[in-house]
Amino acid sequence: MAEMSTALQATLDRLLDSSGVTGVALVDAVTGLTYGAAGDIAEAGDGPEVCELAALIAERLSAAGAEGELESVVTTTTKRHHVLFSVARPGGDPLILAAGLDRDRANMALALRSLGDRAAEVLA
Repeated sequence: MAEMSTALQATLDRLLDSSGVTGVALVDAVTGLTYGAAGDIAEAGDGPEVCELAALIAERLSAAGAEGELESVVTTTTKRHHVLFSVARPGGDPLILAAGLDRDRANMALALRSLGDRAAEVLA
């Protein structure tokens, strides 16, 4: 178990190399339990709050007629970006990879692509 935890932490630490990323967290999408975090944890978001936000957005999209699973959410303020990526895993509840980005340092397109490409690494 310790090896898996160390591998997860190493993967989360590598995500901080993405353009402008200041904090990341891996959260259970159903319970809000945070499995791991790196960088500025406050920037990534609190596990239960991340879980509730993703569930609320998915619920509202479904009520509006959208079909399919929630893939990602980007919230933007004047100084920050907050990104949520859904990470499906076999045999368990889905996960959410939450990331906080510094808007002045982040190239949003590159950061989204990098985080999206690396989201699956958290399960490896």
